[in-house]
Amino acid sequence: MSVPTLKQAPLHENTRIMGVGAYRPDVIVTNEDVCQWIDSSDEWIRQRTGIITRHRAPADISVIDMAEGAAREALHKAGIEASQLGAVIVSTVTHPYATPSAAASLADRLGATPAPAFDISAACAGYCYGIAQADALVRSGAANYVLVVGAEKLSDVIDNTERTISFLLGDGAGAVVIGPSDTPGIGPSVWGSDGSKWDAIGMTHSMLDLRELATAGRQGGALSAEEAAVTDAAVWPTLRQDGQTVFRWAVWEMAKVAQQALDVAGITAEDLAAFIPHQANMRIIDEMAKKLKLPEHVIIARDIADAGNTSAASIPLATHRLLQENPQLSGGLALQIGFGAGLVFGAQVIVLP
Repeated sequence: MSVPTLKQAPLHENTRIMGVGAYRPDVIVTNEDVCQWIDSSDEWIRQRTGIITRHRAPADISVIDMAEGAAREALHKAGIEASQLGAVIVSTVTHPYATPSAAASLADRLGATPAPAFDISAACAGYCYGIAQADALVRSGAANYVLVVGAEKLSDVIDNTERTISFLLGDGAGAVVIGPSDTPGIGPSVWGSDGSKWDAIGMTHSMLDLRELATAGRQGGALSAEEAAVTDAAVWPTLRQDGQTVFRWAVWEMAKVAQQALDVAGITAEDLAAFIPHQANMRIIDEMAKKLKLPEHVIIARDIADAGNTSAASIPLATHRLLQENPQLSGGLALQIGFGAGLVFGAQVIVLP
């Protein structure tokens, strides 16, 4: 019995970023504001992190709201209708529901149904993971156009009085549309993880711990429903990090990953027009630039000064600002690299739209 030959979707040899969008919440939190909650100063925060302000979303603005704002701009700039999307990917660790995904709701809002939609949980490397997925989907013929969004409302998962990470973080969303190209527009992805440092960045405790505490209080009769609700809020899981471990790992190991991304793309640092690292800390950005021996003509994204660390949103937000302030970079090569909790990392060389 002969086996019929299956049809294959038409392949695309090359892909590119077609448009970039951004959403920055209106609430600006200064270093002076932060110092109401922690014993610090504007000078110390600037020297240690390079951050001056960060954007944070009000209570009535969600991760999906911010993702929608960024996505609509990206679609407009790409000249693509939402109905043309073959997939919607949202990289986030702050969507407040384990299920359903933020991407499914976003696809519906945009009018992209029935495009497949899914979230990626890869923290600050989430956007680069999304680019790797979108690139593969378009190349394989599974989709002609893919929307990739990095969106975070980190203000929902911080304790303002915590000193290791809370003062670094901001909210926002960035988005890009990936589509086919006549020439290479996205280089090979260098991505991976190091789970041996899993606890270097994480939460104070799990949701299961929270549930057990609330349940024990109610069953023991020690707490009323109102008191239990207060207790629940007081022990809500929040972010923290081992700053020294993360700093050393980012500076020493991520510079190697960035160099690998250059190597597999077949270029050198001299060929770059821009460097767009995850906006984790200005000192990390500066040290990575030194280790890569970036020439003076390479423009380095420093969105962190005004936006703080926005996790999965940081690279697309930084890309958006870089192109706004330096339109001459359009068509040039940029090295982007994301790294964070997991510990996870991802990098690519791209052609700026």
